[in-house]
Order: sequence, then C-alpha cells, then structure tokens
Amino acid sequence: MTIAAKRLLAFDLGAESGRAILGRIGGDKLSLEVLHRFNNRPVKVQGAVYWDVLSLYSEILDGLRRCASQGAIDSVGIDTWGVDFALIGADGALLSNPRHYRDPHTEGIMDEAFKKVSRSDIFAQTGLQFMRFNSLFQLIALQRNCSPLLDVADRFLMMPDLFNYFLTGVQVNEFSNATTSQLYDPRRGDWARGLCRAFGLPERIFGTIVAPGSVVGNLRPEVAGETGLAAIPVIAPATHDTGSAVAAVPARGDSWAFISSGTWSLMGAELPAPLINDKVLEHNFTNEGGVNGSSRFLKNVMGLWLVQECRRSWERAGKSFGYDELARAAESAPAFTSIVDPDHPSFMLPDDMPTAIRAFCANHGQQAPEEPGAVVRCIMESLALRYRWVLDRLEELLGRKFESIHVVGGGSQNAFLCQCTADACNREVLAGPVEATAIGNVLLQAMGLGLLGSIAEGRELVRRSFDVKSYTPRNASAWGEAYERFLALPSLQ
Repeated sequence: MTIAAKRLLAFDLGAESGRAILGRIGGDKLSLEVLHRFNNRPVKVQGAVYWDVLSLYSEILDGLRRCASQGAIDSVGIDTWGVDFALIGADGALLSNPRHYRDPHTEGIMDEAFKKVSRSDIFAQTGLQFMRFNSLFQLIALQRNCSPLLDVADRFLMMPDLFNYFLTGVQVNEFSNATTSQLYDPRRGDWARGLCRAFGLPERIFGTIVAPGSVVGNLRPEVAGETGLAAIPVIAPATHDTGSAVAAVPARGDSWAFISSGTWSLMGAELPAPLINDKVLEHNFTNEGGVNGSSRFLKNVMGLWLVQECRRSWERAGKSFGYDELARAAESAPAFTSIVDPDHPSFMLPDDMPTAIRAFCANHGQQAPEEPGAVVRCIMESLALRYRWVLDRLEELLGRKFESIHVVGGGSQNAFLCQCTADACNREVLAGPVEATAIGNVLLQAMGLGLLGSIAEGRELVRRSFDVKSYTPRNASAWGEAYERFLALPSLQ
C-alpha cells in the first residue's frame, strides 16, 4: 500500500491538555509532530464546573495558524472525551458555557431518573453503562434545576460537534460521541426518541448523526482567512477520543482486549454489534459506537486520574514530582501493602486525593500509605487488579478468552503499570502507541479523504510506523492472593 503524501491535522482535547498534532501520511508510513500544546482545565464558578470553551476555540485557531505557517494541510479533525455537550439557540448562538462532566450538579440524579424510567428500561434502549455524568443525566439535572436552556435550545451538540460547528457553520452529531450520551438507541440506529419523550426532553434538539470519517464541511471563509489556510475539509474522525484510540490499536485477529489508558482507563473488546442483555446490565458494561459500524464493548475504570490528582495535591503542598519520578518511587515501595477500589465514589472529585486514598485504606482495615511512592504503588496495583476484574467479566460475558491486552494512550508509556497489568491479568500486554488517539484521528481523516479503504489498512499502517513493547506476566501466585483481597473489598460486593 503506497499513499500519496498528505498533511492531516488532529486536535486531541484531553483532561489536562489539548494538542494540535500534524500527521504526515505518505508512502507506507505515518508520522506525528506536536505543533501546539495548551491547557484544558475546567473552570469553577460558584460551585459549578464548566468547559473553558471560548479559550479552547482560540487555541484551536492558534493551532491552525501554526500549522499553516509550515505549509498547506489537507484536512483537520477534532476529538474529545464523551458525554459533555453544548446547547445552541435558534439564532445559532451558544446558549451557555457547557458543563464539565465532573460538575456536582448530577449527584443523586440517577435515583430521581429511575423514578420515571427504570434502570433496565433505559439500558434496554441504549445499552450504555450507568454513570451519573452521562448526557442523559446532565440534561435531566438541568430540567430538575429549572434551567431555561431546554426551553430555548434548538440543537444539542457534543463538544467536538461544537468545535466543528464553530469552524464550518455546520451542525451535525458524530456517531461515536453520540453513543456515549445514553440518548442513542444502537438497535434502531437513531436517537432514543422514546426515552426523550418519557423524560420530557425536547426531541427537536437532536439532529443528524454522521459516521466517523464523514466530511462535516469546509472551513468558513473567515476562519480560513484568519488562520492562513484554504477552505480545507473538516472531517469528523471518531470524535470520541476512545473511538479514535481503539481505531489505532495495532492488532490482528480478534483474540485481543484493549485498554485505552489515560485519565480514564477504558477496557474492553471490539465487537461487530452491541451486546445488550441482563448480565451486561448487571456488570454495568457499555456499548459505544466504533468505526466501520463496530461496537466498543467496554467498562470505564477511573484510571490515572488518581495519580494526576495526587500530583496536583503534592504540588499545592510545595512538592513537585514528575510522572517518571513517581513511577520509580512506586517500584521501590513495598508491594501489596494497601489496595483500593479505583472506582469508589470518594475518588471522583475529592478535595485532596492522597487523603482520600489514605481514608479508604483506614476505613477498610489496611495500612494507609504515607509517602508518595507508597501512594502511587497502591494506585498502580489497584488499577491492575481492577483490570483483572474487568477482564474476568469481559470473558464471562463474551464466552471466550483473550490472549493479549493492547494498552494504548498515555498509560502505555508507564512501564510499571503495564507490567502490573500483565502480572495481575496473567496475559501478555502489548503497549503502544502512546499517541493512539491522534493516530486514530488521522486514520479516520485519511479514510474520509479516500486514502485508506478500511480500518484494517489503517492498523497495518500503524504497525509499520510505531513501536510496540511486550510485557509478559510473572509472580502469578502473589498477584492471585492480592486479587482475592481486592475481591473482598466491600465496594465490590
């Protein structure tokens, strides 16, 4: 496969930062270059947590300008995490600052929602796992709080859709992100309109859904003029960052599971169709839209958010640690001193993460880790044990065994966590590429331009272009004992 040289710009907006990453695709290789990096931190105002949306749009324009200064580009694509959204008025204006999924306004909202529609009925229509910050519950929280926004809203756009609208003037919803809303019916291939009616949500706001790789439109003339670019196409990749990351997994066959590892860990398998039944509901797994009509069957795990928040707490206390330094300190700390449930609600948005971890350990009769290395070791081992739990449930639900686990994203460069994962799960772990989300973004742009015919071709290109590191399992007995302790935690009962 030989591809004519193209320059494709991917914007990846993650939990800590956003990046403008130039993908150069040509011949039989793909390369990446980070052109612009910027903060993506939520803003807290009077107890509410918002996206800093206009600042981010300014950074996107700056990234386009920086790219243009190096030469023409052929397309641009944007991805973010799922669930969060903006509401647009009939005049095309943004109605308010979009809420951030960590905003506390959705606390307790699921119990209120289940009084109108049962948990099982919601799951039957959407196939999505239950998290209080899913778009459905964010909308119901606005409704409960008597927000006027739903009365005047004309369009519901998820965050990448919003930025695409700013760039092109076109309002559409991309499939992979729409499926994270708990407002999409995967069996009908449309918004879950019956669910909208049951909750009294305005159906009119849910618009056209387009597939990953679709051309949304061209840059508006004023955007092209301001950035020095031509009216290039804006292509919707899998705008949900996990969808793009999984598209870039350099795997063959179907005997592999994946972990998209970053602030969150998304662990699961790629399926040809959604799996929706009572056992899936019992274990709170989810079906999210993938590329080429596939389904990402997975479970959310809290992920490296715990380390990120510990690091921020230590910085506030005047102690600055790099991630590599913390990983080395963790390796030197004693093994299995304390184990936590990474998905415990107390870790969602604590005032101080190290204090929250120590409190969990003390409340469960364990030695509380004090030094940073011990805290991070507790997190890493606990994450790996949670992955083991997810793998066990995944194999149970699908009725087959996975031979390997592909870890992609930022966590793939954490050698200690990857080795812990191999040990806990007793599977080979294949780590990399680190920039899987940006790679998948570029691959979907290439498909939209007709440069690639399938994701299989794209994954072959990834295998030729990026290194993967293998970790083999060890210490099975010690990890087996630790897993029994993990399963005994009251939050898992």
